[in-house]
Order: sequence, then structure tokens, then C-alpha cells
Amino acid sequence: MLKYILQGGVWALLLWPCLLTVSHPLDCKEEQGSISRCPTISQEKLLDRVIQHAEVIYRVSEESCTLFEEMFVPFPMRLQRNQAGYTCITKALPIPSSKSEIQQISDTWLLHSVLMLVQSWIEPLVYLQTTLDRYDDAPDLLLNKTKWVSEKLVSLEQGVVVLMKKMLDEGMLTTAYNEHGLVQYDVQPEMLESVLRDYMLLSCFKKDAHKMETFLKLLKCRQTDKYNCALY
Repeated sequence: MLKYILQGGVWALLLWPCLLTVSHPLDCKEEQGSISRCPTISQEKLLDRVIQHAEVIYRVSEESCTLFEEMFVPFPMRLQRNQAGYTCITKALPIPSSKSEIQQISDTWLLHSVLMLVQSWIEPLVYLQTTLDRYDDAPDLLLNKTKWVSEKLVSLEQGVVVLMKKMLDEGMLTTAYNEHGLVQYDVQPEMLESVLRDYMLLSCFKKDAHKMETFLKLLKCRQTDKYNCALY
């Protein structure tokens, strides 16, 4: 128990600077039919804020996955994750995966890809919180991390939507990509199955969060130095 308390304290200290970096939200919520503050921000600054959100979401998702792995997943199960035929819930989405494909897609499709990933994960992360609540010894730190990421993902969605409206023809914009039924959940899975599935969800989200960050940084690179963006 003392080990987990000390471990929780260390994680809290590591997370605190991350929380400070996003203490100012994107503020893109709609108020009386109009989006409030984001339209007053320049496109460049809005993209910087969106990138900052994506960076911290990826960082905290990585920390959450590591914490879950250390507390609940024995090493043989970590190997099983790669051998059991599990696939990420966003695999069916039309999102480029190879480096060459990513380099070839347009700025428009980069933003659409980010939005598809963001919206596809909002519901699964809410589900993940409910399953983690059933764990007898799940630390508050892990629960708080997943809740925090879930809330920031909604904020990121709002920022990406406003950014798309600034960059694209608003009349041609489609912003609803979340397809219900993309992933199916059992009612009460066995505990071992639940642990492995939650671990897979966290691992897949971490991978997709990194994609979101990479796509947004590539977009930023193209706007500032489009001839030297091959690293993304």
C-alpha cells in the first residue's frame, strides 16, 4: 500500500506541470448559437493551442497506459495483447497510416483525420471510466487521469472544429464523424477479459493520440516551412 501511495505522489508531481500548461482551455463552446472566444483568436494562435492540447493529451494517455500496465497487467498478458488478435476501434476509419500516405494527404484531410480520431474516442473513454470504477484497487490517480483526458478530448474537438471553419469553406464542412456501433461492449465481461480489453483501449488511444499530435504538427509545419516537413 505504501508503495502505491508513494507511486501516486510521484505521478501527481509529474502530471502537475502538464495540467498547468493547459490551465487556459480552448474556450470554443457554443453560447446562444455562436462560438464564443475562438473566432477572436488568430488561426495561427488557435492552431498552437490545439497542438498544445494534443501534446498533453498524448503525454497523459502515455502515463495512464503505463500506470495501468504496472498495476494490473502481468508481463505474459502484455504479450497476449499483441498476439490475441485485438484490433483498435479506429482501424476501420479512412485515416492514413504509413508515412508516405501522411505526406501526400491535403491539409483539409489532415484536419478531418484528427477530428475523426477525436470524435471516435469520446464515447469509449467515457465507457473506460465506468469499467475502471469497478476495479477494487484502481488508484484515484488513474481514474482522475482518464477523466481528465476525456474532458480535454471534448475541448480538443471544439478547437479542431473551429480551426476547420477558419481554414476551410464553412458551407462544405462536415464535423460529425462519430459512428455509433464502431465498437461493441459486453455488459459485464469477466475480470481478466475486462483488464485485457481496458489495456487494449488505453494502448490504442495512446497510439491514436500520437497520431492526432503528429497530424497537427505536420499541418503547422506546412504553414511555416512546407519544404522541410519530411520528418512527420
